[in-house]
Amino acid sequence: MALIESLIGPIASIIDKIIPDKEARAKAKLELIKLEGTHDLKAIEARLSAIVAEANSTDPWTSRARPSFLYVMYILLLTALPMGILAAFHPDIARDIGEGMNAYLGGLPEALYALFGTGYLGYTAARQWGKIKGVDK
Repeated sequence: MALIESLIGPIASIIDKIIPDKEARAKAKLELIKLEGTHDLKAIEARLSAIVAEANSTDPWTSRARPSFLYVMYILLLTALPMGILAAFHPDIARDIGEGMNAYLGGLPEALYALFGTGYLGYTAARQWGKIKGVDK
């Protein structure tokens, strides 16, 4: 339960940032508080504990999988910089490359994007928990 207690504050902070409407924000926080101690929250804690255990694994393939996936995503995002320069000199080539990338990314299954989001959030939560516990620096 300590893991969930340590996440309630950061989650409430995220709610403050992403929900502009005060009434909707208050309802979201109330639901978060209601979740505390319920079966749903215990299931979330069990999943997060598994993520933390995986992140702390001594197996290099397991412990590096999530960060490596993030690096791949960062590289994809950073390719926008040279594409911008290419577009300044050869707009047709840049447009063709962009259309090709859009077609490729549009063809990927939605579940892969959900997996990325889950992995990213899980990794972030595991790192935060590790920092709170003092095992990560």
